[in-house]
Amino acid sequence: MELKDTLNLPVTDFPMRGNLPQREPQFLEKWKQEDIYSAIQQSRQGKSLFVLHDGPPYANGHLHIGHALNKILKDIIIKQKSMQGFQAPYVPGWDCHGLPIELGVDKALGKDKHTTTAVDKRQLCREHAARYIEIQREEFQRFGVFGAWDEPYLTMDFAYEADIVRELGSFMAKGSLYRGLKPIYWCCDCVTALAEAEVEYHDHTSDSVYVAFPVVSALGGIIPELQGKTDVSIVIWTTTPWTLPANLAVCLNPELEYSAVETSRGILIVASQLLGSLMQIFGFDEFSILATFPGAVLENSVCGHPFIERDSMVIMGDHVTTEAGTGAVHTAPGHGMEDYIVGLKYGLEPYNPVDNHGVFRAEVPHFGGMHINKANPAIIEHMKQSGSLLAGSRIEHSYPHCWRCKKPVIYRATPQWFISMEHNDLREKSLQQIKEEVTWVPAWGRDRIYNMIENRPDWCVSRQRLWGVPITVLYCSQCEEPLQDIAVFEKAANLIESEGVDAWYERPVSDFLQPGTTCTHCGHGEFYKEKDILDVWFDSGVTHAAVLRKRGLPWPADMYLEGSDQHRGWFHSSLLTAVATRGQAPYKTVLTHGFVLDGKGRKMSKSMGNVVAPDAIIKKYGADILRLWVAAEDYRDDLRISDEIINRLAESYRRIRNTARYMLGNLYDFNPLTDAILYGDMLEFDRYALARYHAFEKRVLDAYENYEFHVIYHACNNFCSVDMSAQYLDIIKDRLYAEDADGFKRRSAQSALHLILSGMMRLLAPVLSFTMEEVYQHLNEPEKLASVHLLDFPEPRGEFFNEALMARWDRLMKLRSDVSKALELARNEKVIGHSLDARVRVYSNDRETVAFLESFTNAELRDSCIVSQLSVEPLSGLEELENGLLVEVSKALGAKCERCWISDVDTGKQETGLCPRCAAVIRDR
Repeated sequence: MELKDTLNLPVTDFPMRGNLPQREPQFLEKWKQEDIYSAIQQSRQGKSLFVLHDGPPYANGHLHIGHALNKILKDIIIKQKSMQGFQAPYVPGWDCHGLPIELGVDKALGKDKHTTTAVDKRQLCREHAARYIEIQREEFQRFGVFGAWDEPYLTMDFAYEADIVRELGSFMAKGSLYRGLKPIYWCCDCVTALAEAEVEYHDHTSDSVYVAFPVVSALGGIIPELQGKTDVSIVIWTTTPWTLPANLAVCLNPELEYSAVETSRGILIVASQLLGSLMQIFGFDEFSILATFPGAVLENSVCGHPFIERDSMVIMGDHVTTEAGTGAVHTAPGHGMEDYIVGLKYGLEPYNPVDNHGVFRAEVPHFGGMHINKANPAIIEHMKQSGSLLAGSRIEHSYPHCWRCKKPVIYRATPQWFISMEHNDLREKSLQQIKEEVTWVPAWGRDRIYNMIENRPDWCVSRQRLWGVPITVLYCSQCEEPLQDIAVFEKAANLIESEGVDAWYERPVSDFLQPGTTCTHCGHGEFYKEKDILDVWFDSGVTHAAVLRKRGLPWPADMYLEGSDQHRGWFHSSLLTAVATRGQAPYKTVLTHGFVLDGKGRKMSKSMGNVVAPDAIIKKYGADILRLWVAAEDYRDDLRISDEIINRLAESYRRIRNTARYMLGNLYDFNPLTDAILYGDMLEFDRYALARYHAFEKRVLDAYENYEFHVIYHACNNFCSVDMSAQYLDIIKDRLYAEDADGFKRRSAQSALHLILSGMMRLLAPVLSFTMEEVYQHLNEPEKLASVHLLDFPEPRGEFFNEALMARWDRLMKLRSDVSKALELARNEKVIGHSLDARVRVYSNDRETVAFLESFTNAELRDSCIVSQLSVEPLSGLEELENGLLVEVSKALGAKCERCWISDVDTGKQETGLCPRCAAVIRDR
């Protein structure tokens, strides 16, 4: 028999290489076949519930890296909570209605989109959404995400659509839903109203113009210096010249001081504070100030429109400042919310001369039939010719764009349905919930959504599109007033639940009315249907009612988790719908993650070629590497990803995997039921390893509790590379390989290894779901379950925590570090080859240090430093020693054992080439 065959070398079929892209699908199939998700839920029956409610991704396109970040974060938390003993069901969902799907269908139809019926188009939209739900479902599951994938919630399910109608009916019943003419964001390309959440800001270059509005009123009575002056104008500044045809007023700040200035262009009125800069812009080197006065004196004066035969009233508003412009604001109540609000005070009805496609109506002098984009230069040229244009330029500024088509949007007054923020104190109640009832992670999320709710206008919930849930309101055919009857909503909901939204469009009006219903305004008995559909943010905003309530899950949910953009999206709409109908936020905790950027911190885009697709990472590295990236990054900030970052994580993964593999290999003959050594009987160094593990375990469990997954990654990395590989596993190698297979020393080490690996495997299962499953399948565990994910987290054992023991061995590990440096020098000087070739003498001029070292056995000291001999000796006269130690390395005494490589003066005395220990082991085999 060869000597190597007498060693207890590691044995395991757990592969060194993860080969994750090929191996992970095998575990997916196992989990599917054994229905592990259901088994987890079944095993947790009767436990406290923890519900992380899924915000629905949009059922369009393949998943991007942001989807991966979001779903994996959720999965880590769900698995964490389950292993903490909660029943943590996860119901995934999809947002199915809306413009992108409708536009995609239109694009696919091509010219046929104009002849395709609405019913057929809705069916095509439904099929489009269903196709991408299947694609995304498979992609999500490939991430290793557990959930009720066979029973997701879909906002296009008939029952869900019916619930949307019922929830809207609650707003109607409470008086919060109303129809009004207000300026709202409008996309001329998508031809629909937009909610605030559907608008994003980008840099945009606009025309900037200074325009003179001639004053029609005689001002001499209120400003004596202007007695008899007729050539007086108020100068406004705007970056939207196309809105000038809709101008109804000029707004001044009543508190600001204004100057009437005589120039070669006549008398101009501007804010005094801006006078100098404006005269330069207008090119007036010579001017004289005729009078100064507060804006308030001009209230209710009248100006003439610069190019339309119409008066413009002078009104007052606190929103007028001197930060830019002239101190006088062109006011078109049909094209701006501030203009609308200030106009209400003066009885100015919103005037909107622009149609749905952004074209001026025929009624507009000079520019009727012209698109507003083409009208801009035409209006500027017209004012230049008439002399009302004082100056103009092009400026770049932040401007609202449609988040779907990315085109600039406009403010446009149209009849729309709104949810009032003031009725039933919706705004105040929502703010109170934000402030007092919800935990925000990170904490800054609270201020962000608070400011949004505090300043937002009423919620425009109507859309002029086809693919969505109809606003089930009927109008009187005589007076055109909406019928405020909740019974219409209930009848519509019941029919939609069985037939889908087509029921609203296809069935006769009578099917939605109680017999004998008449208009409450005029008494007429005939009605017609609303054609608009609901904002999709309302669809997803009522998931708390349509999913949590319907599935018997706790309300409110324990957690909502989405990207930081959802403070104005799903968090926002969910809060408003829940507070309005149930008086409470639908979530207890809101956790927010940042956006994913490339390795240089830039936003990803196809044009820049820096898009990192999750599918590409999985095909090359495996899903566990993607999951490790999610855990390694602090999700509370924006995250970066690149090949370099993933490669670095793949290296960390290999370290974790090889640590687990080494431990598995050394447990091949260990049965925890028959071979385990009780903790109190273990060797001291093994108990020290368990103390280090206990510290790691506590840090990880605390990090899970605080949702700080990056702390888990760093703790694991450090534990595997330092505590395990560099120290413990290195030091116990001789015991594991060379001691008697069934001897106390080896079994003591194996007992510690089993406890550490079993605990580490459970702690990392929520993150490295595939790999820890693989570890579990190879680990000899009593009463083995079908999956690692059916286990609980390890229960911290107080006996493992021994502060004195930790301090004692931590100090010895520092000595080991000093010895290692000395060994490296000796190796460089060719004194030794391997550390086991060395004899080490440690000298100290400190009696306490000598006493400390002598408290260890010679074997403990020698094994800790992995040398053949080590002695500790006092030394005097060298008070300047670094650390109070002198380490001397020489060639080990005696001959090297051919089996364990340790040199011993007694090698060969019992068996040729063997040290006494190895000779005894072989003899007793």
